[in-house]
Amino acid sequence: MKARLVQDGVFTIVDDITQTVVPPQHGFYWIDAEPEDLELLQPLFHLHELAVEDVLTEEEQRPKIELYDTHYFIVVNSIRFDDEEIFLRALNIFLSKHYIITITRQKINEIRALKPVLWEEEVTAPDQFLYHLIDLIVDNYTNVGDRIEAKIEKLEEDILMHTKKSHLNEIIGLRSEILWLKKVLVPQKEVLNTLNKKDLKLISEPLRKYFGDIYENAVKISETFDTFRELMGNLREAYQSSIASRANEIMRVFTAITTIFMPLTFITGIYGMNFEKLPGLHSEMGGFITILLMVVVGLSMFFLFRKKDWL
Repeated sequence: MKARLVQDGVFTIVDDITQTVVPPQHGFYWIDAEPEDLELLQPLFHLHELAVEDVLTEEEQRPKIELYDTHYFIVVNSIRFDDEEIFLRALNIFLSKHYIITITRQKINEIRALKPVLWEEEVTAPDQFLYHLIDLIVDNYTNVGDRIEAKIEKLEEDILMHTKKSHLNEIIGLRSEILWLKKVLVPQKEVLNTLNKKDLKLISEPLRKYFGDIYENAVKISETFDTFRELMGNLREAYQSSIASRANEIMRVFTAITTIFMPLTFITGIYGMNFEKLPGLHSEMGGFITILLMVVVGLSMFFLFRKKDWL
């Protein structure tokens, strides 16, 4: 657990956590903690027991905002995409007038990226901190969306160029991830809409418009993932069409080969019968002539099929 005094974007480490109970003359306290630290933080800041219970018992939480008398409890999900699977990590936030507590089970990149933003924007209030943090989280959804779009385009190109059985597993896996993520975006939008529309005493009036901008971005992201879901359906149809086309191509080749061998089989069948009087049967060159005839017939049919684009 780390406690910092933030004044105009400048951080000062606070060694005594009890010092953060008293509001500073200027700025606010940022406490970056882990779930186990709530044993100390709950009695210190009188955090609501239901919110604390949610943090301690639920590993994957649904985005939400709960309003209490002295503080708010907010849960948002950070996103990470490693080209194989989408990971969501819950970020638990306790917001008050003079402090903000962030609690995570794993490291979240947005928190590390937040520090230079706070310094550049000279942040001096907890609600400003909350805005910049959520803004980074939503921007990361946009970045992940761009990477998913690039993956879909590459997958589409691979399917058109050379279809593999593994492509179907990729399509099904990515589509499942997108559908799952779409469900998560719905409650996250509700949280942002609450921060934008509702009259919240811990969120300053001018800042609500900025939360409105984040909400609009979240709506666009949600619409983008709706498009991704449709694209995955189109990809699956393209895969099935490609497989069917490939099967037809193979059957066409086999049919052509069978057709070429039909006259050859006919010739060998005739000369394989137990007859005495057949042309060239007793000639020394008869066997060679027959083989040459079969080669000529086979090649003639092959080139005929190539000319008509049947092979």
